[in-house]
Amino acid sequence: MRVAIVTESFPPDVNGVAHCALQTARHLAARGHDPLVIAPSVAGDAEIDAPCPVVRVPSVPLPGYPQVRVALPSRRLAATIAAHRAELVHLAGPFVLGVRGMTAASRLGVPAVAVYQTDLAHYARTYVGAGEAAAWRRIRAVHTAADRTLAPSSAALRDLTEHGIPRVRLWPRGVDTVRFRPELRDEELRRQLAPNGELIVGYVGRLAPEKHVELLAGVCELPGVRVVIVGDGPSETSLRSTLPGAVFLGRTTGDALARTFASFDLFAHTGPYETFCQTVQEAMASGVPVIAPAAGGPLDLVDDGRTGTLVAPLDADAVTQAVRDLAHAPALREAYGRAARTTVEGRTWAVVGDQLIDHYHEVIGARTAVVA
Repeated sequence: MRVAIVTESFPPDVNGVAHCALQTARHLAARGHDPLVIAPSVAGDAEIDAPCPVVRVPSVPLPGYPQVRVALPSRRLAATIAAHRAELVHLAGPFVLGVRGMTAASRLGVPAVAVYQTDLAHYARTYVGAGEAAAWRRIRAVHTAADRTLAPSSAALRDLTEHGIPRVRLWPRGVDTVRFRPELRDEELRRQLAPNGELIVGYVGRLAPEKHVELLAGVCELPGVRVVIVGDGPSETSLRSTLPGAVFLGRTTGDALARTFASFDLFAHTGPYETFCQTVQEAMASGVPVIAPAAGGPLDLVDDGRTGTLVAPLDADAVTQAVRDLAHAPALREAYGRAARTTVEGRTWAVVGDQLIDHYHEVIGARTAVVA
């Protein structure tokens, strides 16, 4: 199968859309298919060893958030899809480049699968204080035009359906259970991060307003607790003031990230607008109990009272209390961690990648039946 993956972001970018697009390309290539990635250009000469050809279109950094790049109009997109003789177009988190990809697919008569990954309506409200309705109109336009929309969680599926998006199906995300595993717990790293033997509470993700990492301020004040922050973004400077005593490791990837995850005692995620939340799943694969808001993707991932604790969204006191409770319960933390690892062992990228290919075949089959 010849698949054109049109993605709003791709490595070396570090975010959920980029990671999922890379894993999709890898799985398609491993299964003998012929993927091609079309993505915004990146700053400088940074590139990765991709499993398939990657075509970059011109882009500019998002004002105030240079880590995010926005694609510019380019005839290269449609020409590339046509030259690849794509049998299906995969739209990863479509909003700017993906909208143009949907238009190109329609003109070429190629079926399209749109993968919903980012709660853009809430992002619009966070960054501009308005525009939520406009964001939903744009989301509705591109996803309604697609042959199928894939939602990463039951909460996202419900949200899309309630906003009038048709043909929505559930497709979760996979996790690398070989890279992320409990055995990577590193006592030397723990001594560096918490030299007095403190309980380590970790956060991994973008440091941006919508993530509400400032909710960990109360956790920083707990005796015998060390907060460790992994990631970068526009909120980093303010968070260094808001979270006194926290250790900021910056952007960390690959094996170093896996070792860091496994060295946490607890993982705390604070953002209430996650359509899935890959870092929660990576923490679980690392055998680490999770504290997360009872909203969005974490509702599908965290079994409250078995693999971690779900708390009221945007409630700093609830986050602090959850850490305090588990800090004094080492046996419970261990039990949560074991259950978390067991829970995700069947959620590998190979498993969910095969599910995605099934979606592709169904969409192509349905389109063929209509034409016939």
